[in-house]
Amino acid sequence: MSEEERLIAELGKPKLGDKHTIRVRIRESKEFKNAVDKALYKANTAIVVGTSSWIEQFKQAFNPKEDDDDDDDEDTGNSKSDKEEPPTCKDYIIHFITFFWKFLFAFVPPTSIAGGWVCFCVSILIIGGLTAIIGDLAAHFGCTVGLTDTMTAIAFVALGTSLPDTFASKVAAEHDKYADSSVGNVNGSNAVNVFLGIGLPWAMSAWYHYFKQTRFEVKEGSLAFSVTLFCSFAVIAVIILMLRRLKVFGGGELGGPLKFRLISSSLFILLWIVYLVLSGLENYCHINV
Repeated sequence: MSEEERLIAELGKPKLGDKHTIRVRIRESKEFKNAVDKALYKANTAIVVGTSSWIEQFKQAFNPKEDDDDDDDEDTGNSKSDKEEPPTCKDYIIHFITFFWKFLFAFVPPTSIAGGWVCFCVSILIIGGLTAIIGDLAAHFGCTVGLTDTMTAIAFVALGTSLPDTFASKVAAEHDKYADSSVGNVNGSNAVNVFLGIGLPWAMSAWYHYFKQTRFEVKEGSLAFSVTLFCSFAVIAVIILMLRRLKVFGGGELGGPLKFRLISSSLFILLWIVYLVLSGLENYCHINV
């Protein structure tokens, strides 16, 4: 092999040069970091919501102060258990008001059993029983004060069954970066209340009358007016939420500057009051549609 051929053959081989060191700079991928942070955040949220034993649930039920989700203080790096403050007067008041419900739901099986399915099914059964009790109490209350069944349903039953949705949406908003979970929770829960709460009893009644060879009839009443009014106000509520997305009005459906929070909350409460007033006027035949 000639000298020229040998040089050509060694061109592609590694060769030790004059510089024997190399500097490697590793840069973090922001997209990958965001994906990992989001996954860890959801995992930590699931741990916070879940419980592992009945003892833990009863301890939480008897504890007047809720445990803080954050274990470490970002500023000092010290554990918050070292500087845990005693419960305040507000904590004790809320504890005494909600103790019965906290103690009742402490009997629900922990989420660690069967992947949480037992907890889910038992919770649905208990909520269904409570809803039935609230409905009966509201019906007796309406009969006592002289309200019609329609006004009792939309003024008291709907309000009572929607309170758990309100607190569930609050928890979802606190544990999620976006408002999708809190807004979607109310819509989904109301859909379940309507489809199951009305559709299932009607379906059972229709089957009963079908096998008895009788006719199942439900009078229209003021349902058409109430549904139309509710849908119209729902469109207004969605428009308000869309306007809240603009930076001029806060840049988000929830939170934001205090003035926009007060304005949007006042508008929603006003829509609910107007809905009750108009439905009541139509139900008591002061408005003919």
